[in-house]
Amino acid sequence: MNQIDLLKVNVNEHTENKQGLTYLSWAWAWAEALKADPHANFQIQMFDGKPYLEINDTAMVFVTVCMFNKPVTCFLPVMNGANKPITFSGREVQTRNGRIIEKIDSFNVNTAIMRCLTKGLALHGLGLYIYAGEDLPEGDAEPEPAPTVAEKKAPPAISEQDDANARLFAEGIEQYMFVATTEKGLRSYWKENEVALNKLKETHPALYEGILAAFKKTAAQLKEKANA
Repeated sequence: MNQIDLLKVNVNEHTENKQGLTYLSWAWAWAEALKADPHANFQIQMFDGKPYLEINDTAMVFVTVCMFNKPVTCFLPVMNGANKPITFSGREVQTRNGRIIEKIDSFNVNTAIMRCLTKGLALHGLGLYIYAGEDLPEGDAEPEPAPTVAEKKAPPAISEQDDANARLFAEGIEQYMFVATTEKGLRSYWKENEVALNKLKETHPALYEGILAAFKKTAAQLKEKANA
């Protein structure tokens, strides 16, 4: 996998919307980064023993994310839930539980660091479309036009063993669908097998279409059950 592949990963199921903004789960994003590059790592920049730089009574965190031997440094202010900078001196704010004095502490610094990590992963390609305000990743943006009769190609030749393996794989995927308990779990399972499913789409398009139809039907049933 490379950065082009990361740009095409759909992260929508692992995001959360807060006050009109979309946030990606840092834990899921980091897990995906390690799948793409087992040598991926990140480093939090320190300033006189502190994980932030003080700027006019506010703080800025810096995180360097290295993937595919390429380091990228991101920075992010320490902010509150309304995306406003928090100060060291503190200021009074209105919350659901009344007015409180909001100040920079270890919790909001840690939150800023993990958000900065996610931003760094986005610059490597993972979930970058979120920052551009897009709804779908690059691979889903524009569907390819259907090929004309002249453009259609015959499926690649495969051995009997490969054909048998493909059919066993298809059977295994369909069997799991009948025991899935949540729509989210079903979609995560599809995502985990997406590479093999895409290969099946090329070699056994009829099998793939059957699995896709079963998946959509099961997902709809699980969604209906959850909303009942």
